[in-house]
Amino acid sequence: MRSGIVLRIEKSSLHDGDGLRTVVFLKGCSLHCSWCSTPESQSPVIEQGYGKIMTSEQVMQEVTKDEVFFFHSGGGLTVSGGEPLLQADFVAELLQESHHRSINTAMESSMCLHFDEVIKVLPHLDTLFADIKHMDANKHKDYCGKDNTMILDNIRRAAAWKSSLKLIARVPLIPGVNDDDENMRSLGEFCASLQHLDGVELLPYHRLGVGTYAKLGRRYLLPTVKTPSAEVMIERKMFLRQYIDNII
Repeated sequence: MRSGIVLRIEKSSLHDGDGLRTVVFLKGCSLHCSWCSTPESQSPVIEQGYGKIMTSEQVMQEVTKDEVFFFHSGGGLTVSGGEPLLQADFVAELLQESHHRSINTAMESSMCLHFDEVIKVLPHLDTLFADIKHMDANKHKDYCGKDNTMILDNIRRAAAWKSSLKLIARVPLIPGVNDDDENMRSLGEFCASLQHLDGVELLPYHRLGVGTYAKLGRRYLLPTVKTPSAEVMIERKMFLRQYIDNII
């Protein structure tokens, strides 16, 4: 039985996979995105009351309390972060136990780790939400701390790994950062080139984590960026539809 550092467990989520989900957020991230809405998840250690050590059995005790809701809604367990793959062995144990209990599994990941870590969890995953922050390697490094070479390669490899994996590319739309035609065109061409992709999910930038930056004594790096309007989201969606049909 393995232990991991869990940030928090949220119940009855509607936005992290099919049906009602229990979402297990883990501590630690391999990126430091300028717009991160959960800065308390970035450090891999417990800090200022954020995070606690839990065994896989303790986590599953919480997850299985919602089994009846999973059954009726088609939901299940979603593991998120931070970056879950920093604790890949722990995550694999959670997902494997979920499958043993016929609980649907999903993971949200930046895919910014060696594929050896990715492969530990893929056999136990039903849905993978793979983040694509920016298509330009240099800009990705500027805004997120690392370039995107490994990320895009891992997404390609996951897309070719097994046809039963539901793969969704998640794209946070950040005005002035990654919403321009050039980047969106590169994104569309990349997604269209994948061997298997179930869709692209555009997520509007928001400022929900600003208060946490203040609590942690950290400076928020995008103080003037505004949330894109519904009209902008629809227009960017239609632009991407030149390359891929299923855009959420």
